[in-house]
Amino acid sequence: MKNKRDFTVLLIALVCALPVLFTILYLIALPTSRHNAANRDFITYWATGRQLVNHGNPYDADAVSRIERDAGFQGGKSYFMRNAPWALPLAWPLGFVNPTAAALPWSLLMLGLLVLSVRITWKIVAGASHLDAAHLDWLGYCFPPALFCVILGQTSILLLLGLVLFLRWHKNRPFAAGAALWFCTLKPHLFLPFALVLLVWIVVSRTYRILAGGATAMAAGALVTACIDPHAWAQYAHYMRTSSITLEFTANLGDLLRDSINPRAEWIAFLPCIVGCVWALAYFWPRRHSWDWLENGSLLVLVSVFVAPFGWIFDQTLAIPPVLLAVSRSQSRIVLSLLALIYLAIEIEIVSPFALASAAYLWTAPAWLAWYVFARAFTGRHPAPAVSR
Repeated sequence: MKNKRDFTVLLIALVCALPVLFTILYLIALPTSRHNAANRDFITYWATGRQLVNHGNPYDADAVSRIERDAGFQGGKSYFMRNAPWALPLAWPLGFVNPTAAALPWSLLMLGLLVLSVRITWKIVAGASHLDAAHLDWLGYCFPPALFCVILGQTSILLLLGLVLFLRWHKNRPFAAGAALWFCTLKPHLFLPFALVLLVWIVVSRTYRILAGGATAMAAGALVTACIDPHAWAQYAHYMRTSSITLEFTANLGDLLRDSINPRAEWIAFLPCIVGCVWALAYFWPRRHSWDWLENGSLLVLVSVFVAPFGWIFDQTLAIPPVLLAVSRSQSRIVLSLLALIYLAIEIEIVSPFALASAAYLWTAPAWLAWYVFARAFTGRHPAPAVSR
């Protein structure tokens, strides 16, 4: 038994140490090279910010592409900011400095928000229990999609922050909890079943202050956007009508289904989401009077990510709260070893030659969901002792 526990501890230590080491080395090298700053997803936020500072159209694909190329981007296809206009204030400050100067602070900001989100989550799920001695919270800090998000300079960690703050505040500070959900609207397609249940729950529980907080944050964001770019919504509408970016393949169920049936039929990608919304209502309704956003909502988050019409591996950063919840409830060496193996497989894929849009990542979203269901079911049947150092 001791040897098996030691193996589990060593495996967890390995899968946590590898991405941390890689992230540290990358961040050290980031400000030393113009190429490092320009050839990752961060460059699209910087180029959008530069367009805004110059009073240009942030959704002008040709103009943004020229800015990225001038900054040193060498990829085959330029990046473009797909977020709705209320996300533009996040990119605007980046345009005042060059990409090399902005790249490291941006990634450090995302890293800091990741640490903050995991700390808040761990306090919610574990509190001051004996779990702290096992350092299992490192499974959140070292979550492979999240650290990949830091390296790329992506914004999915902001969505995680909004989700975590909602979980922390929805009982005692509902207005602030609703305002925190503004971060989740940066990529609303990842939350569709979750958002549907949230709206129904607000009506059932009459927690309208959450709705008021969300509406206030949205209004404030729209006002700031209007000050930065008064034509943002018209520009965004034109971009969405003329762009074929929504037909690109991302490694998820919706895009796989669409490309298998009719690659030009964008609506097909939403079929899994529709099924997910129906399931979400059926899951919520019998539990509506005892609904718990941590215990019940965790499964809802994983299903929402799984059935999203499009999404990337770094968007699965949202799986951190459900994963940490399941870890805190089940410290079985079998459950933890399986989780560590998922981490290891993803880490190997990230450093492999696979492109982000590769079908090789199709298994990851269902893997988090399947592991979570197994971990919660296994906990009920086989309570296990904690894994300690």
